[in-house]
Amino acid sequence: MSYQDEEEGGAFDGHASSFPKDFGYGAFDGDHDVSLSASGEQKPRILLMGLRRSGKSSIQKVVFHKMSPNETLFLESTNKIVKDDINNSSFVQFQIWDFPGQIDFFDSSFDSDMIFGGCGALVFVIDAQDDYMEALNKLNLTVTKAYKVNPSIKFEVFIHKVDGLGDDFKMESQRDIHQRATDDLADSGYDQIHLSFHLTSIYDHSIFEAFSKVVQKLIPQLPALENLLNILNTNSAIEKSFLFDVVSKIYIATDSTPVDMQSYELCCDMIDVVIDVSWIYGVKEEQDPAAFDEQSSSLIKLNNGTVLYLREVNKFLALVCILREDNFDHKGIIDYNFLCFREAIQQVFELRNKCQGNSLTNSAGSPIVNGNNIMGERHLSPTLTDELGSK
Repeated sequence: MSYQDEEEGGAFDGHASSFPKDFGYGAFDGDHDVSLSASGEQKPRILLMGLRRSGKSSIQKVVFHKMSPNETLFLESTNKIVKDDINNSSFVQFQIWDFPGQIDFFDSSFDSDMIFGGCGALVFVIDAQDDYMEALNKLNLTVTKAYKVNPSIKFEVFIHKVDGLGDDFKMESQRDIHQRATDDLADSGYDQIHLSFHLTSIYDHSIFEAFSKVVQKLIPQLPALENLLNILNTNSAIEKSFLFDVVSKIYIATDSTPVDMQSYELCCDMIDVVIDVSWIYGVKEEQDPAAFDEQSSSLIKLNNGTVLYLREVNKFLALVCILREDNFDHKGIIDYNFLCFREAIQQVFELRNKCQGNSLTNSAGSPIVNGNNIMGERHLSPTLTDELGSK
């Protein structure tokens, strides 16, 4: 299958609300290079780079603008830098700059300090179905140039379009690209640079999982969020939990247990079901399109005894939990613990807004350091195992 992957960069005119079907992030006017969050902080940038026709614009449109993968076949080539402002919750605030593959941003007319100075992560896309030797050379030049300007950049390599490859060839390609890229950096004297590699495709959930890991590295509150999810799981007999951005279906946090791809795909599919059903039955003509309130939830029982449980945290975030059906008999405890969790998330929001760009480093009792303290006056219910053991 061939990929026509780039676009000229027209503005997206979607409307972001609670769970509408054709939601999006809205247009970015592109007149300013520096974008500020609501708290006055400069938003981190994610740079999408790679050779022409590698799939950069397709990734951006599928993940952040809900474009169908098949529709990306009709995208035109990008011929200028396309800036997209992602601003949908207190945790997911950044810019994506999509660079055309043919642009020489190392030319003297380009300001490398401006391009890489405010960059949080650099995503380099390599077409796994094509000869990637030229892409590896471009990767080495790009990474070394960016590192000189900003050593704190997170470097991510998407080995893209792997849907047309066999499993053995996927792993061999990843191993070969990883080895060659690492050796090239060592030969250039930059062996201290760390590259993260991801196998991705827009035709499955791998691109969403890969972007989830990229975005998580830009969230300073991630340890607190993970801690809160661990506490929730322990006290509610939940096997796995994700905090999702419902607009893009990337998860901004999960608990400390390993992520199983099948579980992640189930949660993504559940969000799709909730979006579609809510758009049909959840919006009344006289109401605002954001028809969900704090009681919004969804429950799906699978035939293997597993329960998927979704609760809306705020307008843009949803908690999706996976647990055994037997443990869901104590739904009241789970719902109460969720209210505690949501209250804690709100306190993290408020703390970040108060900081307004200052360092979030606090004392050992800080809410950012100790997720238990974030819970405030409310306390999580005892674990179900303790409760059942007392009966």
